[in-house]
Amino acid sequence: MSVELFPLTEADGPEMIAANRAARGHHGDFASPCIDAEAFAAWLEVASAPANRTRIARTTEGELVGVFNVTQIALGNFRSAYLGYHGYPATAGRGLMTEAIGEVLRFVFTEVGLHRIEANIQPENMRSIALVKRAGFRKEGYSPRYLMIGGQWRDHERWAITVEDWTG
Repeated sequence: MSVELFPLTEADGPEMIAANRAARGHHGDFASPCIDAEAFAAWLEVASAPANRTRIARTTEGELVGVFNVTQIALGNFRSAYLGYHGYPATAGRGLMTEAIGEVLRFVFTEVGLHRIEANIQPENMRSIALVKRAGFRKEGYSPRYLMIGGQWRDHERWAITVEDWTG
């Protein structure tokens, strides 16, 4: 394995802020990651809530690959959550996000105990759609004006995978 997952911690703040600032053009209108200490503190608070798990993906050499937010985890009969993520240009194009999302699926299905996870992706975000397709997600629908990103309500496609479909 060349990618490992780590929980988000306060110590990650300076590196994450710097990486997010450097990646602004890479993320375009598809993500709005934190770019200052105040936004990082707010994100860390949300990420630390009991119904959320945020994982940072790094290469075994320590390079930052991406961030994966598993949110609104519901257990009981539902056993489902939402997945949001973004990668970094310094490690793009090497298959590392594909490996990382595979590790995230292993984590949510075997450690968290989920049955289903859903990713909502803007239709124009072809890299993200290709990533979830490689991971085995299936398209389930379309949601107009679903999520506010960059101050605008943006349309999204709903992609999901269940533990039965996961080939991990």
